[in-house]
Amino acid sequence: MDSEEIIDVFKYFELLQTEILEKIQNHEDSVDIKNNKWSRDSENFGNALILEKGAVFDKIALNISHVKGNELRSSASIKNKDLKNYPYKAMGLSLIFHPKNPFVPTVHANLRFFISNYQSKKPVWWFGGGFDLTPCYPFKEDCVHWHKTAKNLCVPFNDNLYEKHKQNCDDYFYLPHRNETRGIGGLFFDDFNHLGFNKSFEYVKAVGMGFQEGYFPIVDKRKNLTFTEKEKDFQLYRRGRYVEFNLLYDRGTRFGLQAKDNTNIENVLASMPPDVTWHYKYDAPRGSREEELIQYLKPRKWV
Repeated sequence: MDSEEIIDVFKYFELLQTEILEKIQNHEDSVDIKNNKWSRDSENFGNALILEKGAVFDKIALNISHVKGNELRSSASIKNKDLKNYPYKAMGLSLIFHPKNPFVPTVHANLRFFISNYQSKKPVWWFGGGFDLTPCYPFKEDCVHWHKTAKNLCVPFNDNLYEKHKQNCDDYFYLPHRNETRGIGGLFFDDFNHLGFNKSFEYVKAVGMGFQEGYFPIVDKRKNLTFTEKEKDFQLYRRGRYVEFNLLYDRGTRFGLQAKDNTNIENVLASMPPDVTWHYKYDAPRGSREEELIQYLKPRKWV
């Protein structure tokens, strides 16, 4: 692997950030998007695009970063624990959409690239990431569309890739203390390099496109539905689960918090929703749509 290939990965993350920003601007007319560029040196820099209080979204965080370190953090890889004390480079794009309308699902996506021991003749590299959907008021057809999009993008790469990465997503986005998944899943992969660099990179690009094809049609379909104060309150209550997962289990958050220089702590926690509530021993009314949600928070075969 040469330096040009590494540069190409970051250029793609920048391009994808721009593409998604354009789609956001199509939904959010004349909204203010904070552009928070940061740089410590030529190897440690990034840009966090933050939208708050939009017409369609309460908050969006669209963050890109490139970092270099002397010791790979333990949260960076499950497979490559033996690289813990080696120097590394990491780059990635992460995004989170917290919609205003409770009938529009929250969505999260992340794409990342790591290379460790890069000064040797045999560097170790891998991709990671995926996307997952978290509805408060799920529509079955939206869930099927989401998973059909995920499955279709996987087909050119491996017949079993969707099933494997869907299972990874169901397992990863699980709250054991609640005995439920965070949402209806999607794709999740890590330590991904077995297809070789070029084809692995093509899969990452397919995931980036699949996220857009999977999510924005759902937004367009649901964003103008009328909702009540009770339904908004339920959305804020369910956002509490999002916070619980991110603080207790999310490896990306832990990776950021483990940094010795936490000058970008706001970016690390940018995925948090702007408003959230917790209700003590909340019981959904029997037969309600709020109670129905629980049936969706269990892994199932969608397509």
